[in-house]
Amino acid sequence: MKITKIEAFQVTMGNGDGWMPKSAFVRIETEDGAFGMGEASPMLGGYASLVVVARDLAPALIGKDVLDHAILVDRLFHKCVKLGPEGVATAALAAVDIALWDLKGKLFGQPVYKLLGGAWTTSLPCYSSVGGNAARSVDEVVREVEARVAKERPAAVKIRWDGDRTRQDVDIAGDIAKAKAVRKLLGDGFPIGFDANNGYSVGGAMRVGRALEDLGYDWFEEPVQHYNVRAMGEVAQRLDITVSAGEQTYTLQAVRDLIEAGVRMVQPDIVKMGGITGMMRCAALAHAAGVELVPHQTQPVVGHLANLHVLSTLMHLSKPVELADMWERGSPVFVNPAEPKDGRFHLPSAPGLGVEIHQEEFDRRAVLVAQ
Repeated sequence: MKITKIEAFQVTMGNGDGWMPKSAFVRIETEDGAFGMGEASPMLGGYASLVVVARDLAPALIGKDVLDHAILVDRLFHKCVKLGPEGVATAALAAVDIALWDLKGKLFGQPVYKLLGGAWTTSLPCYSSVGGNAARSVDEVVREVEARVAKERPAAVKIRWDGDRTRQDVDIAGDIAKAKAVRKLLGDGFPIGFDANNGYSVGGAMRVGRALEDLGYDWFEEPVQHYNVRAMGEVAQRLDITVSAGEQTYTLQAVRDLIEAGVRMVQPDIVKMGGITGMMRCAALAHAAGVELVPHQTQPVVGHLANLHVLSTLMHLSKPVELADMWERGSPVFVNPAEPKDGRFHLPSAPGLGVEIHQEEFDRRAVLVAQ
């Protein structure tokens, strides 16, 4: 089956405001009209990755056989390797890869998880990922977490800081006070993660990490700058709490570097590094190294469903699936946004990813990136 058209769209989501107002989608179509949908990282609207898709990847895909998927992906990676490979190019490739998997599932009449080898479960618990806490008071953090737990009924909670990355160790005492208040709210034994969003020096991370250990937190995410792999590894090796990293890691080799540095929970994102193919390779790497794979995932539909298909195939799934802020923004454009039911995500059984589109609304909100 030959590829005849590739389109790249930037789409306004929700009300077009907030921390992530636009998303980046790719549509790959074959000669008989079948199509697959993919998603790229939405950082800065995802526009740069969409340009790479439209200008560099799409021409190389026209006329190619969909079932030559692995060859196509590797050729495209090396075609654009001098653009990174970390960042824009691999996010573009992730969108293409996800679209190809969606398309193959439709062509074979099977959900993607079947093509990946089958699902251990099609019902996965979620964790509420609560952002923006650097700017909140202790009481405001507690109210926000309390509201999300009541609405989403998660199996765990992660509190995120989302602070100014040009400043370190801004309010360590205040951060610890917020962590204590959330523990008091949720009670002993409730699983909680703490995402520093790269906010500390090594010394600051050690101080906060020790406090989190005393409070019984389950993981400490990206305590130092993500690009300082040595520092991340030092913190991971010196603390007892699980230190996680990898949401800003774009290649399998970079994930390996984190593991070799001492990180024991890796969190690559399916719309940033290699799509479904890349995430399955990460799963094999994590399994071989004996570390946890807990992907970062903030997108409300296409990336979310792709992530669920991969996670359903993992034998030792150690943590719930991330449910970030503003997941409701997918509902005007898609029939099935990332809405949990009784604290769980339920994987579609339809062919491909199971994405359902409100086509008129999609067309109204979409801007086509020209080749």
